[in-house]
Amino acid sequence: MARWDPGAEQRLKQAALELYLERGYDNVTVTHIAERARLTRRSYFRYFPDKREVLFAGSERLPPALAEAVLAADPDAAPLTAALDALARVGAQLTEHMDGATQRRAVIDASPELQERERTKTAAITEAIRDALIQRQVNTATAELVAQLATVASNNAFQRWIETEGRTSFSNCLDTATDDLRTALAGT
Repeated sequence: MARWDPGAEQRLKQAALELYLERGYDNVTVTHIAERARLTRRSYFRYFPDKREVLFAGSERLPPALAEAVLAADPDAAPLTAALDALARVGAQLTEHMDGATQRRAVIDASPELQERERTKTAAITEAIRDALIQRQVNTATAELVAQLATVASNNAFQRWIETEGRTSFSNCLDTATDDLRTALAGT
């Protein structure tokens, strides 16, 4: 088994996704993933702390990126506009580099443990947007509500993007989700 192979991290991600789809998340071990990737178990842990994180690698960079994008938004933009513009920019960059999103979503949807991890990631995103809005002098209650609404719209857009298998841009999916949200809030 190779130790310091180029492409090891990507092979581990691919092996994990394949195995989770074949056997179910609960029936796969780190050893299974490492063996499928032709690496050692020890090599696996150089890249990921546990078997969940192979699906969420890099997600810790998303909240700071969103906060930065909210802070960089037009200073005159309304809070929701600033948050949605930030989500559109960061989401477009994210989806350009996302392989296997449909399969990843299927694995997460089939596992309560992974769904909980996804909710934790979503909470961190909401918190980052809220905190950035507060830095933009939005009052705390409004910042919390706007962050929650923006996150709901973004999650809905991401699901739409997955359903179109990337044929529709994330920005277009977010525009549609935002329009639907505004229609729902208006009661029409």
